[in-house]
Amino acid sequence: MSSKPLHAISPTRAENYPEWYQQVITAADLAENSSVRGCMVIKPWGYAIWERIQAILDARFKATGHENAYFPLLIPLNYLEKEAQHIEGFAKECAVVTHTRLEADGKGGLKPAGELEEPYIIRPTSETVIGVQFSKWIQSYRDLPVLINQWANVMRWEMRTRMFLRTSEFLWQEGHTAHATEEEAIAETLQMLNIYADFAENCAAIPVIQGEKTPTERFPGAINTYTIEAMMQDKKALQAGTSHFLGQNFAHSFDIQYLDKEGKQEYAWTTSWGMSTRIIGGLIMTHSDDDGLVLPPILAPLHAIIIPIFRNDEEKTKVLDFCENLQKRLSQCTYQNEAIRTKIDTRDFNSGEKSWHWIKKGVPIRLEIGPRDMEKNSVFMGRRDLGVKDKQSFTVDEFIEQSANILNEIQNNLLTRARKFQNDNLHIVEDINEFNAIFAENGKNGFVQCYCAPDDVEDIIKPMKVTARCIPLNQSGKTGICIFTGKETNRQVIFAKAY
Repeated sequence: MSSKPLHAISPTRAENYPEWYQQVITAADLAENSSVRGCMVIKPWGYAIWERIQAILDARFKATGHENAYFPLLIPLNYLEKEAQHIEGFAKECAVVTHTRLEADGKGGLKPAGELEEPYIIRPTSETVIGVQFSKWIQSYRDLPVLINQWANVMRWEMRTRMFLRTSEFLWQEGHTAHATEEEAIAETLQMLNIYADFAENCAAIPVIQGEKTPTERFPGAINTYTIEAMMQDKKALQAGTSHFLGQNFAHSFDIQYLDKEGKQEYAWTTSWGMSTRIIGGLIMTHSDDDGLVLPPILAPLHAIIIPIFRNDEEKTKVLDFCENLQKRLSQCTYQNEAIRTKIDTRDFNSGEKSWHWIKKGVPIRLEIGPRDMEKNSVFMGRRDLGVKDKQSFTVDEFIEQSANILNEIQNNLLTRARKFQNDNLHIVEDINEFNAIFAENGKNGFVQCYCAPDDVEDIIKPMKVTARCIPLNQSGKTGICIFTGKETNRQVIFAKAY
């Protein structure tokens, strides 16, 4: 007989990582493919995670003075044409609306009618349409800064899609700001990068490297693009959030001018920044295991699931009463300044099926309660950051008292585990042979950090399917030798295979 361990997810990560990822999404009931090619349906559990992400980020944006607004989904073609680099960067991804209505085709079907004089583009991003509005809103230095965020969907045609990571339509937030000075705009760009990094590490438990993108990886039309790069369990990089210093490029294109204190006309300095549902893909690939999804408590829709166990109606009544009292007491406890989120699973399934259901959905704490537990006034607890069979008994009072600390332990354990994995797979290399060996077909992979002088090294590494992920912000300042050209440089760059 085979001694191969049984897992809820098949194939396992080791057997087929891409397929494992898809199966985790299915098992956790996060999302499914839509009948619209390249698009997905985000199901309630997946959307509940996105709502948690929204709530936390939205509060942080507002705490730094940003306000929410909403702008049109459709962008006139001429708006995109005004910023040359921008349209060049997005042209191949644009979805185009060319007609205003449908009419009968005489064969029982419909056909487009009423061709538009000018096509509309379904927004791939909103710098252009927001730039037009900024030019109307901003007249004087007194109108600055303008700090706007919108929660929206965007559309970018994708040839090869993967749920949450790369779909033709996805959800995100996009921030857009205008400032009187270059210094203010740069400070804004870095402030938002720091907010993303703090959220990734302290809420999503995903360690990230903050850095500046190389010119070829820069957002179209930006002066500088900054990024947070995370490492997934297959050692590939995931760009988890970006913040762009746009300089005055879009201000010139859309005539965003203001009268300064001396009465002189000046162009504003603008920024944009965004984080999308891709971060849910990052959550899945950073923490999940061969039994399903693993969620950090801060982002989990539920902190604890209560699973009643009984054999007959008499036991059912007593156990459910006990569970409801426990739920009431837990809801009066707080974690991260919020009430602990709980649910009693009263569905007509056996306790084993219920337990595996919530294991696969990644709920941090599972509480199993049967007649014996009730008699002892205790709970039987499983933690999602530990093994499925690793369970512990507490008295109810002990668990109530320790519940917030347990959730905090789980949150910290996930971050510590992910950080160790990233550190163990970050390679500092000093020559091209070592670089090549790491990214060879059967190499170590992971992140490579090395001295790098020219901006065109992407052409050298492209055959290896490796990209320059970022120039880390925290550089030593020391000089070294570029492993590609042999030139002296004080710049180090992170390279990786990426999503």
